[in-house]
Amino acid sequence: MKIVLATKNPGKLKELTELAKGLADRVELVLAPEEFDPEETGATYLENAIIKATAAAGMTNMISIADDSGLEVDAMDGRPGVHSARYCEGSDGDRRKKLLNELASVPEGKRQAQFVCCMAICDPSQSESIIYKAEGIWRGRIGFEERGAGGFGFDPIFYETDSDVTAAQLPAAEKNRKSHRGLAWQQVLSFLEKTLIR
Repeated sequence: MKIVLATKNPGKLKELTELAKGLADRVELVLAPEEFDPEETGATYLENAIIKATAAAGMTNMISIADDSGLEVDAMDGRPGVHSARYCEGSDGDRRKKLLNELASVPEGKRQAQFVCCMAICDPSQSESIIYKAEGIWRGRIGFEERGAGGFGFDPIFYETDSDVTAAQLPAAEKNRKSHRGLAWQQVLSFLEKTLIR
């Protein structure tokens, strides 16, 4: 059974395929078509996930899975949140630098944050095409400096709660098990196994 991941990111395909290897004999995950580029106008992660899943399913007439995620910093009233990828122009490094600068006066103990990921499954053959939704949350805190070369985005400044280890320092398998995306994905895989690919 082929299922479309509503993304053109081969890194995300590799990560989620690795986490789904228990279903490898029954499910093949594929990237969305090259022309896939929906406008993410949702006010929430779930709304954006639904936009992407619906668009990919409409283009391919196949079951599609999409995710949307972001970083929410308590001291910044939940920002950058759904706008994490567009927090500022430039690279991931530019966004991390801006965040650290914005938190420069916030002391240790007041720098709590969380990564949030929402996923949606769209089945174009169903009248209610969104057939499943999932959410994963990974609590932690923002450090004062970057550490680690792994991961991407805000990973080098996101520390696990009560730990001196950042998301960028964790081995990939451990990060994928603990992370917001990993937690949401496990729910999706369980749904697929019980409902769609018996």
